[in-house]
Parts: sequence; C-alpha cells; structure tokens
Amino acid sequence: MVKRCGWVTSDPLCVHYHDTEWGVPVHDDRLLFELLILEGAQAGLSWITILRKRAHYKKAFDNFDARIITEYDDQKVLQLLSDPGIVRNRQKIRAAIRNAGAFLAVQKEWGSFDGYIWQFTAGRPVINAWESAADIPVTTPEATHMSNSLKTRGFSFVGPTICYAFMQAVGMVNDHLTGCFRYQELCRK
Repeated sequence: MVKRCGWVTSDPLCVHYHDTEWGVPVHDDRLLFELLILEGAQAGLSWITILRKRAHYKKAFDNFDARIITEYDDQKVLQLLSDPGIVRNRQKIRAAIRNAGAFLAVQKEWGSFDGYIWQFTAGRPVINAWESAADIPVTTPEATHMSNSLKTRGFSFVGPTICYAFMQAVGMVNDHLTGCFRYQELCRK
C-alpha cells in the first residue's frame, strides 16, 4: 500500500498530480506562470476543482502564454466569463491579465521569472519534515516576503497563503509528509 499525503483524495487526477507533480522543483517560466495563475484561481475553492479545469484553462488562456494574455481585451474577458470550463470570476480573470504583464516585466528585469521567484528560497528547495498535515503552516515568512514583492511589482491574487501554496506546488518547499513515499524521492532532487 502506497502511503501519500493526507490531502490526496481517491480522485485519479488528484493522485496523479500528487505522485508526479506536486513538490517537484519547477524552473520553466511558462509552467511557473501557469501554476501562479491557477493558485490564484483556486482562492476560496478546492484544489481538485482547479485540477479538473486545468486542461481547459490551458486552452482558454492560450497555454498560459503571457504575451498573448496581456493583449486580452474586454471582449475576451466577456468570453472567459461565459466559459464554464474555468472559474468565472471577473477579478480572477482580470488578475491573470494583469499578472501576465507583471510577469513579463519581471522576466525582462531578471532575465527569467525563475531567477526572480527562486530567490525567496535561496535558489533551492526548503526541505521540511512534517509528520502530520496539522504541522504544515498555511504561510511562512518567505511566502509573505514573496507576496509583498509580487504585489509591489503589480501582481494580484498573490497573498501569503496563495504564495505558500505556489511554493509547495513548484517544489520551492518539500511539504510532503515524512511518511509519504514522495518525501524521500524529492529530498534527493
């Protein structure tokens, strides 16, 4: 019997995400942008809701190509608001467009979003050793620092809790429980 983190449901999509993606260090700018947008879309919802809509999000948001997203106009926003395949929230859609522009500005300044975002963990994953889900914080000083920095650069839907969830998703922190089969695998990465 494979032991997984407690948040993993029996949904095959959730199991696959946990087993292959969550907590794996990401250094690809497009994927980092995708996950930042999806974490913001998740605010107030369950992650499985976003996972189920993820493939459609990629299609609706032009495979998270920030250059294309910055060109979205009011007509595109209305189209997205009528799309049942995504979270139809005007603030979250506008945030994705705004964040695309801020993302491109960071890339221009830093050479890559990866170089900028990984500074908050000194360029390497923070390896935690949580034994139970109750031990895992919802935010950390690093996530708060990231949130504040992103906000000063024009990003929105990037509060400390969203930033910490993003850090977990992209492997900036290893928050797999110590009893989870992925914990040791990711400690070696």
